[in-house]
Amino acid sequence: MTDPIGLPAGTGPLAGVKVLDLSWIVAGPTVGRALADYGATVIRVESPTRVDTARVVGPFHGDEPGVENSGLYGNVNAGKWGLTLDLRVPEAREVFRQLVHWSDIVCESFTAGILGRWELDYEHLRRDKPDLIMLSSTLLGQTGPYNTVSGFGSQGAGMAGVQFLVGWPDYPPAGPFGPYTDYPAPRFALAGILAALDHRRRTGEGVFIDQAQAEGTLQLLAPALIDYKNGGPALERRGNDDPQMSPHGVYPCQPPDDRAESWIAIAVASDDQWTRLAPIIRADASLTLSDRRERKDAIDEQLTAWTKQRSAAEVQSTLQTLGISAHVLSNTEEAANDPQLSHRDHFRRLPHALHGETVVEGPRYILSDTPVDIVRPAPQYGEHNEQILRDVLGLNEAEVQALAVSGALS
Repeated sequence: MTDPIGLPAGTGPLAGVKVLDLSWIVAGPTVGRALADYGATVIRVESPTRVDTARVVGPFHGDEPGVENSGLYGNVNAGKWGLTLDLRVPEAREVFRQLVHWSDIVCESFTAGILGRWELDYEHLRRDKPDLIMLSSTLLGQTGPYNTVSGFGSQGAGMAGVQFLVGWPDYPPAGPFGPYTDYPAPRFALAGILAALDHRRRTGEGVFIDQAQAEGTLQLLAPALIDYKNGGPALERRGNDDPQMSPHGVYPCQPPDDRAESWIAIAVASDDQWTRLAPIIRADASLTLSDRRERKDAIDEQLTAWTKQRSAAEVQSTLQTLGISAHVLSNTEEAANDPQLSHRDHFRRLPHALHGETVVEGPRYILSDTPVDIVRPAPQYGEHNEQILRDVLGLNEAEVQALAVSGALS
């Protein structure tokens, strides 16, 4: 199947939807990756002079750093077509405007105001394409006193208060691993785009989606924020403790011969579950949740004494059989061979022109009526420049060469 203008179209529920993806690093490209997974034709537009940070973040093929070697970049951009445009060059901006006419959706994550200087923001683009859907995904949105604050998801997590809440109460904040807002933000954005597509289908109207990644992440703290605004206590760091579940934590187990340590996560969610666990660790089965929380340290010692004498796999099997939540903490190798992930074909191997083969995560949702697959690895720098300019915009060889000479492409 081929798009009426240009690139081969994907298959799946979003087949025929055309996307220009100017976003970078993780939060924005993850949205384009999901759209590509389900059939959209996504052109990933990159600056030829400012390398996407994701391209220089590992893991790397062969443990060799390089802009074409990043597993992170490869994962969030699989299935896309690659085009380089230096939007500081007028000719590049004109190419971009022509591609907007081709597209249904534009995704971008520039600092607020940058695209406006080039007259490439939504207000300018909608004049020529009123049905355009555009997502602007930044840390704090397009308006407000902090709208020009830029950074990564780790800064966003700090602004949302998430960084402060992770860690032990008697130690400084540890924060969640990595740039945390990069992970919830795409889920909100994707839902917004799908709603916008439905709105346009019914009304013919375009939609501008102004996403503030830090504010979206605040939704995950909604109960604590509402409690505090109504006179409750401010949420504080509490390690692995949980006010509704006890015991609740990570406990050491007997390590296998080839590892220095082994751990298991356990969560007792009800008094009924406690009555099943208590005899095993020789504890008082009549303790209520409030009792268990008061004696938390002593119970943790009893539970640890029991888990340390057994392998994590044995503890997991014993407790899960009793209906108690327990799971072995996996290292990277174990996660790659996890039977659940294997069953869902989570890790996909794709042929790669440079590396022979690359591995990416599979689509997150399995749709029974419209099964999908990943059709290509992430693009190399400017890999599809000529194909896009020729087949999508209809430029001839001389026009492509003139663009190259102007500096628009590199």
